[in-house]
Amino acid sequence: MGDTAENGTAAQDGDGRRAGADPGAEAEAGAGADREPAQGTERGTARGTTRAPAHGTDQEPAHGTAPGTDRERSRRLLRERRVAACRSAPRVLARLGFLDPLRERLALLDAAAGVYDLDEAADRYGDGVVEALEERVAGLLGTEAAAFFPTGTMAQQVALRCWAGRTGSPVVALHGLSHPEVHERNAFSLVGGLRPVRVTDEPRMPTAAEVRDFDEPFGALMLELPLRDAGFVLPTWEELTEVVDAAREREAVVHFDGARLWECAVHFGRPLEEIAALADSVYVSFYKSLGGFGGAALAGPATLVDEAKAWRHRYGGNVFQQFPTVLSALIGLERELPRLPEYVTHARVVAAALREGLAEAGVPWARVHPEVPHTHDFQVWLPYEADVLAEAAVRAAEETGTALFADRWDPKGPGLSLTEVYVRAAGLEWTADDVRAAAADFVRRLPGAGARKPA
Repeated sequence: MGDTAENGTAAQDGDGRRAGADPGAEAEAGAGADREPAQGTERGTARGTTRAPAHGTDQEPAHGTAPGTDRERSRRLLRERRVAACRSAPRVLARLGFLDPLRERLALLDAAAGVYDLDEAADRYGDGVVEALEERVAGLLGTEAAAFFPTGTMAQQVALRCWAGRTGSPVVALHGLSHPEVHERNAFSLVGGLRPVRVTDEPRMPTAAEVRDFDEPFGALMLELPLRDAGFVLPTWEELTEVVDAAREREAVVHFDGARLWECAVHFGRPLEEIAALADSVYVSFYKSLGGFGGAALAGPATLVDEAKAWRHRYGGNVFQQFPTVLSALIGLERELPRLPEYVTHARVVAAALREGLAEAGVPWARVHPEVPHTHDFQVWLPYEADVLAEAAVRAAEETGTALFADRWDPKGPGLSLTEVYVRAAGLEWTADDVRAAAADFVRRLPGAGARKPA
């Protein structure tokens, strides 16, 4: 039944709403994101009410305007200013490599000799260095095997298609804000022959009770760890194990969308292999947090991975040579993976100082979400229009060389907007005082900021 298609029909959630309707172009990125964030995609919100382009992209939203209008040209220029200012700013919280020019991107491979014997033959259709990366991932996650894929979208479709054949059910239970629902143009149903159903649309992880009491059968439960579009949120370890147990009680398999699983160990207080062991299969990304050129891996039982490789070929993913991307992934595992706990820890310092700095500067209301970040990425919500916040952020970067808010701002309602903040190696240089000072400078550039400051 894994090949049974409901092709030509949109996926429906439990209430019959159309799932993942229309998003913009498919994206595999993410912040750390996405660059971590998803590139060129639309971003979902709770209950599917509003979508805006994903964070970390170089696209500014049209906001209801037609291309070529004065307003759209203005936003395009603002985007170009933002990217240029953040590239040149001496102080940023994260330098995301995918924004670099080609020469600098290629320079990443200067470190390739330190992770693989460059006198070995180049890969052909998945051998050589590709197999070395697969073995490395399987070892890190404690699984029998792993398969390299050019994209996470392909890896997850293949994984869940394979599980559907084993369970006899094409139904995949997932969150309404998960990547396949928001960013993949109904690929599960239109390409994979799967039928996604939404366990919840709330901006939090599903609960064990929701999984246990869901009103229709399903063969697989997919959990996105962390749930990026809800604010990079994670459950507690106890909550996660309870959700997995609830799925097992229903004789369903569990698949982790672990695009950002690498940075979850700090929050859970568990090593990667123990986290991965909860699931029947796991997908991981090589560029959202590790800074690679792209690529993904599916890890799990050897029999599943063998079948997944056959489907990888059918999906067009058995690429002739992939050594540049694979070498960049090995470099990321060598260089960035050991530093992720440090980034997560410092993101908590940044988040606390940012919250304090915004309050001290007189912002009437602000939210850092999660209050204590679960990973090295988090959201900031402010009570202003997106264009106003974007202009203030760009001006601050241009005039001071300090880019506190380097990502785009998305409108989330009248006078309410959010952005994502990513903390990487460059952010380790910031003290809490630095963050508070940058927040104060940013607020001074907002209209009426002085009038808003409390006595």
